[in-house]
Amino acid sequence: MYGNIIDIKKFTVHDGPGLRSTVFLKGCPLSCVWCHNPEGIDGRIRLWYFERKCIGCHKCVAACKNGALFIGDASPHIVIDREKCINAGSCVEACPTGALSFDGKRVSQKEVVDVLLEDKPFYDKSGGGITISGGEPLFQPEFSLGILKDCKKHKMHTAIETCLYAKKEILEKFFDHVDLFIVDLKIFDPVAHKKYTGEGNGLIKSNFEFLASEKENILVRIPLIPGITATKENIGGIAAFVCKVSNKIPIELMNFNPLGENKYKLMGRTNELLKGIKPLPEEELDELYQAIEDKGVKIVREKKVKRW
Repeated sequence: MYGNIIDIKKFTVHDGPGLRSTVFLKGCPLSCVWCHNPEGIDGRIRLWYFERKCIGCHKCVAACKNGALFIGDASPHIVIDREKCINAGSCVEACPTGALSFDGKRVSQKEVVDVLLEDKPFYDKSGGGITISGGEPLFQPEFSLGILKDCKKHKMHTAIETCLYAKKEILEKFFDHVDLFIVDLKIFDPVAHKKYTGEGNGLIKSNFEFLASEKENILVRIPLIPGITATKENIGGIAAFVCKVSNKIPIELMNFNPLGENKYKLMGRTNELLKGIKPLPEEELDELYQAIEDKGVKIVREKKVKRW
């Protein structure tokens, strides 16, 4: 079993209990305009260009047999024709400074599990485990399930971080192999959800109700995007929905992460939405958490607020 991943990050502490290793998969059915991991939206592996590392030697241009690279007029030193790029890798190998690299890699299920097993003593001691995130774990369901099943054989705690946009029969396959479902609920209003994520949220809400009817260990997370998700109306709407489904499911707010903007540059894109946006100050977070508690929902909040 093979799949496309962005990376495996060790010693993460924000993706479930204890010390964990998180597998970030490529591919997501949503296209959130604020996405801080935009390389995870496309399931394919793409070329990244770190302009600051480039010394303008143009060895990559000569190495590319498909004519996907050419010399720029000034800065950047090279320009990538992404329609012609076939990810042959010759340009990456030719680059002496690491200015070119891929945004992911194709790996086997065994390769992933072997890496995850390296830190099992830390999981056991800290009450941690492994988490599959993305992208979206349900986007590569068989690959994700294979990893989870192998990890459960080794008695590791498992979690997935999911937007729940998938067929119900796919979601159901995960029930016996996941100890914690971290569910990202972003926007309650269906029209706004489609506007900002590219898809409606009817399927997501239906899957959430189905999940909550079968499983108890669920955490809801809401990414805070000023002017879009970070409003009392939106937070209150999600909280009321969660409470109606189950008043035992807690909600955690994830403050805005401004670091995602640079990734768009590496992909040869710009994201005007992210320019100038800053994380919410503590007093505004207090108000949004209060909007959740007002609906009778438990909150999860660390002393130092995490940023997604």
